Order: sequence, then C-alpha cells, then structure tokens
Amino acid sequence: MPAHRTLRNMDSWDQEFAERTPLLAPLRETARQLACSDWPDRTLLQELLARVEVCTATGKPLQLVRDAAAGSAPYEIRLYERGELVFRERNWHDLLNVLIWLALPAAKAALNARHYAAYEQMPAGGRGAVRDALTLFDEDGVIVLAADPGLLQLIRDFQWKRLFWEQRADVVGNMCFLPFGHALCEKALIPFRGMTGRGLLLEVDRAFLALAPTQQLASIDNLVARQLADTGVLQRTRDLAPVPVLGVPGWYSANECAEYYDDSGYFRPGRSRRIAGLNAGKGDT
Repeated sequence: MPAHRTLRNMDSWDQEFAERTPLLAPLRETARQLACSDWPDRTLLQELLARVEVCTATGKPLQLVRDAAAGSAPYEIRLYERGELVFRERNWHDLLNVLIWLALPAAKAALNARHYAAYEQMPAGGRGAVRDALTLFDEDGVIVLAADPGLLQLIRDFQWKRLFWEQRADVVGNMCFLPFGHALCEKALIPFRGMTGRGLLLEVDRAFLALAPTQQLASIDNLVARQLADTGVLQRTRDLAPVPVLGVPGWYSANECAEYYDDSGYFRPGRSRRIAGLNAGKGDT
C-alpha cells in the first residue's frame, strides 16, 4: 500500500481528497475552493463555474442540472446544445467531472464538440469508433507530454521498466502526466494495482514543461483542445496508449524500487503497435 492516505469510505466527504494523492495534483487549486464540512452542493459548484465563465464550444454557460430533468436528449447532445451537464450530488464521479471542467475547460468543451459532431454522423442508436474513443478519453484519459519523442515511443512499445525505472531521471525531467478522465480520477481516490489510464501522447519542447504550474495547466488545456478539434485525432480507441499510471515516478510510493516493475500482470508487455504520436508544435504554448 502507498504511504499516502486514501479515503476509507467512498460515500463520505473529505475536503482534502485532492491533497492525499499526487495523481490529483492538477485539481488541487480548484478543490481547495471546496472548503466545506460536507459535500459541496450544486449551488456552490455552479458559482465556481460562473466565476470563471466555463462554457461549451457553442458559448453556452455550463449549467448543472438534475438527472431527472434530462428528458430524452442524449447526454452529450444536451450538453452541447443547451450547456446542461447532468450532475448528481454526493457523487465522486460527477463531482470530479465538474472539477475537470473547471481545470481544463477548453479541452472538455472541444471533446464535447467532437462527440456532438460524431453523434450527428451516426445513424440513430449507433455509436461508432470515434465516439468510443472520445468516451474512453473522457473517462480514463491521461495526457502525456514529453520533450523527448523517444520516451513516448517506450510507451508505445510497452517498455515500462526501461521507461519508468532505467530512464527515471529522464521521465522526471522531460515528461508530464496529467489525469484527464474523471473515472480515472475517481479510481485515484483509492489507488489499486491495475489502474490503467488511456494516454493521449503529445510531444512538446522543454520550455513548455518548465512553465509555472498554473501557466502550464492553462497551456495544456489549450493544447489538448486544439488536438481534439482535429477530426484526425482519436479515430479509434487504439489511438490511446495504455498507461499503467501507478508506475509514474512520484505517483505511488511502492514504485520506488526496481522490482515493482517486474509485475507483468500490471506492466504488461503487450504487442508493439502503432499508437498515434501527436506533435504539439514545439514552443507553442
């Protein structure tokens, strides 16, 4: 088990949840605004969304609505056309979704716009490969940035021990891993061996990785939004690279020894296959 504390009861509120695991570090600044003794309600979260003017790609202000009011409109369509995000109170999954909207609003809006476009192109009742890929990224996505394309290639080749242990210093100095999927963030509340994110791999320059945390988060938001707006990106689920996130240096105390990476049940060798390696446009922040 890791040294950091985890939630003992997933039904209970813990206002320090984002402080307890490095996986949720990008959400900490936003989570600190939820300084309350019980679960933050819809009104508080709506005030936070309004304060930073979170909108969909259509310019509709994001509005949290009850599930019972959803009617017959599909989730993504309702979000795109009306700005209505179905939200259940006292629910980690939905709360984390809102926090990611607050932290990465442009990327979330771009993802929703792609969902809408893909939905419009599908026959009634169909999903298709694009919507499956977008949903997978929305739920379990992890943004992976690297200043060295060779490090991204090790992910594509499933070379986990070489990446996370033998080239550990390079990973720490030249890579950034950022959870995006709210289901992945929910799992991070109580980490478990087997947790796997689905990575969007992006090459950036070292100056990008050297940005101050707040500026870097905003830059990542804009970068990912531009990538998702490209209809050539995420055409199928295999465009997302499996990433055993508890192997990331600093994310799990147990990975501080070489033997940890010998667990082939978690760090699976897989088969080397082509996973989209996207270039962010070096120096573009």
